Amino acid sequence: MEKYAALLESDEVVTHSYVNDITLPSGKVLALITLDNGKDHTRPNTLGPKTLLELAEKLDQLKQRAANKEIHAVAVTGKPYFLAAGADLTHVQDIRERKIGRLIGELGHYSLGKLSELGVPSFVFINGLALGGGLEIALNADYRTINKTAPAVALPEVFIGLIPGWGGAYLLPNLIGIKNALKVIIENPLKQNRVLSPEDAYELGIADAMFDSARYLEQSLAWADQVINGMKVKRKHEPNAIEKATIWGPAVSIARSMVEEKLGKVPLSPYKALDLIAEAKSGSKEDAFRREDDAIEELIASDQFRASIYAFNLVQKHAKKPTGAPDKSLARKVTKVGVIGAGLMASQFALLFLRRLQVPVVITDVSQDRIDKGIQYIKDELQKLVDKGRLSTDDRNRFIGNLSGSLDYAAFADCDWVIEAVFEELRIKQEVFAKLEAIVSPECILATNTSSLSVNAMATGLKHPERLVGFHFFNPVAVMPLVEVVRANKSSDEAIATAMEVAKNLKKTAVITSDSAGFVVNRLLGYLLGEAMRAVDEGASFEEVANAIAPLGLPMNPFDLLELVGLKVGAHVLDSMHAFNSERFYASANLHKLAEHGKLLERDGKGKIKGYDKQAIAIVSGGTSPRTAEQIFEGVQVGLAKEIKLMLDEKVVGTAQDIDLCMIMGAGWPFHLGGITPYLDRCGASQKAFGGSFHTPMIIGVRD
Repeated sequence: MEKYAALLESDEVVTHSYVNDITLPSGKVLALITLDNGKDHTRPNTLGPKTLLELAEKLDQLKQRAANKEIHAVAVTGKPYFLAAGADLTHVQDIRERKIGRLIGELGHYSLGKLSELGVPSFVFINGLALGGGLEIALNADYRTINKTAPAVALPEVFIGLIPGWGGAYLLPNLIGIKNALKVIIENPLKQNRVLSPEDAYELGIADAMFDSARYLEQSLAWADQVINGMKVKRKHEPNAIEKATIWGPAVSIARSMVEEKLGKVPLSPYKALDLIAEAKSGSKEDAFRREDDAIEELIASDQFRASIYAFNLVQKHAKKPTGAPDKSLARKVTKVGVIGAGLMASQFALLFLRRLQVPVVITDVSQDRIDKGIQYIKDELQKLVDKGRLSTDDRNRFIGNLSGSLDYAAFADCDWVIEAVFEELRIKQEVFAKLEAIVSPECILATNTSSLSVNAMATGLKHPERLVGFHFFNPVAVMPLVEVVRANKSSDEAIATAMEVAKNLKKTAVITSDSAGFVVNRLLGYLLGEAMRAVDEGASFEEVANAIAPLGLPMNPFDLLELVGLKVGAHVLDSMHAFNSERFYASANLHKLAEHGKLLERDGKGKIKGYDKQAIAIVSGGTSPRTAEQIFEGVQVGLAKEIKLMLDEKVVGTAQDIDLCMIMGAGWPFHLGGITPYLDRCGASQKAFGGSFHTPMIIGVRD
């Protein structure tokens, strides 16, 4: 259609719609559309303008055939492993005109909406990955089945600064109820873009039936035949009038409060999505789709969306090509893992290695009691996964069979990879590695999880310092996606390549850093925490400082973070950074007093934060001339810009994008602000800090 000509890009990888007539067991005919971009498994199906127009044309043809009684149903499925991964975002960061955003919304509704206007039942067989617009294809149809091995189902739009704009904001809540829809559209995207398993999608009622992969298409066709011939499909979560009158509004209000508490009021997309969901309880589908078009028009040309796309591209593309990574062919094969330590962090490592690498794991500690506690923790965590249906009993038993503990380092003799998680003291770690080196094979890679100590110093005295690397996880280990791989002065390419391959197999994002104090994330968070305590020591209250820094949008304010990591640990980190550079990093005597007291926050019986502990407030002594909130915030912004510039000059990492990626994946830097470096450019902090910027304006593409 001419209306959509402005959207057509010559380089779009078109996902074609191939139609085949299938005679069902009853003798009736179903027209099956298979979506396929011809790229095998190398690229998922995506939905660009040409793709949507071709699908619309095929659906118009099938509507005419249905009217002629040639076919009795229409179904859509995808090529192996993929239904569709959503809209084609290749050129979306270049959109500047609101009318283009509106056309994208309208085209999606125009094309996918035809699935409910065929005059015969429509089905979507979710055979594989279905994200965003891919899932909305299914929602626009009358019925859905799902393959039990489909890798993921989700509406992730809020995560990248948009809303489900091709019917999802209206159709999903009216299919599975308000609470379930809020989980899929709001809650999951804001939890590190969590996705649904096929079982989840079936239980929520997104899919009406679920079948095994071996005969998935055959069983889906047979099920569709039954529906065509009168079988009633029951939907247990479909909302009724009572839910819409009594539960709908309060559920949206609770979700709105949750978003505000988590993200503040700055992000546009979650609140726009909540507005659409709130209105979805009444009115016509046509009106709802127009509201979605209005929202897409507003959001897709916004600065926040372009910032989100910058962050999205970092996570999806830059992360897959890590700066400075050696040839992966140099990586050594890991067939057995050793973990030195059996405390909480070490036990989390062991659990992750068991599940992801699926190799034997041995742990050790200073006493059998500590080893036994560590092993029991791992067993309990595996059982929790079984209870939640996320792990089979057979897999649990296999993992437990691969787990062992020993007081004797000799148990590490045949390990290919050993990581330590002992007390954060250099002398202790040096002793551990010296003892370990005498036992393991020359090919074994040694790793340290240190967050603040020098990997170079740890290598002192080792016969083979080239085998030692830093491998810094973030807590909680299972959830946080970042690993900082630290290349010490003598770390070999083989050691770094092995560390990168291990991180990849653990399903972590790895960034290579040099051996510099705090590496990336802790260096910047250490600066931020120090400045927060400096402001308190000057006389500002905890609450005033937290509010002053809140516009950064981090998931925790500095004081909540200090309590989470432990006040003593926090004081130790600030002391370490202060020792690294006393002029730039602040160490607080008051923080040590708070550490001795043991708490900073007051919580209710359920563990929810009520406020600041009165005794903690009384403990703090300091100045009487606090800066204003504006001065505190500007000081933090400019200080962060200075520190990042120094990190780049010192070659702690290869590029500014590496720092942005680390902060997004390791510190929860918000997507709607893009990366920390373009943010500091936009707010003027880079210019104030060093008279320049980290990026060209073309790369930034956004303003506050």
